[in-house]
Amino acid sequence: MAPDRFLAGDAHARRPGVAAEQTLGILLPGDLADSLRCHNGLSTWVTLLPEQSPLSVSAIVDRWQTCMDIATETDGLTTRPWDDEPWWHPLWVPWAESADGGAQVIDQRPGPNEGRLGWAGHGGGGDFTDSWPGLAELLHAVARAFHCGGGVRGLHPYLTAQGELWWDEEDCHELDGQPLTPAPIGLS
Repeated sequence: MAPDRFLAGDAHARRPGVAAEQTLGILLPGDLADSLRCHNGLSTWVTLLPEQSPLSVSAIVDRWQTCMDIATETDGLTTRPWDDEPWWHPLWVPWAESADGGAQVIDQRPGPNEGRLGWAGHGGGGDFTDSWPGLAELLHAVARAFHCGGGVRGLHPYLTAQGELWWDEEDCHELDGQPLTPAPIGLS
């Protein structure tokens, strides 16, 4: 095997997002790269996290490319006078999606807000209202809710009648007429 092919394969093993980084033209945020070393997102939307389902590396690239294509065709890279953010920015990394298909993004624009989480929805500008300062902070809050109990910004973990994880407001007792049970806490 040629040394450059060996090194490229080795880089992919150490950093599964190398192909994504090449397409996006930026390094993936460290928190996301660390997370992708543990898993490659999810292939279907599930409520593993309170409001979002992590994307696979290929889905990150596909979502980013789709948003870039749409934004380029519709002037979506420009902030409109009534919005605080453009519809899309090339330095936003879509790492997860909501149930309605909105992208949760990691803002990689240099500056004091670099790394914060926000939303890029179907219309309007991006939204960083009450954003998490970074992916690690969100994941730590989720882990704390599972280990110590409590919620994550008002949403608490439950188990559905089928044993699937579901996040909802405190003291929620049913989903679609089926009982919800508070998720067990203190698991390690």
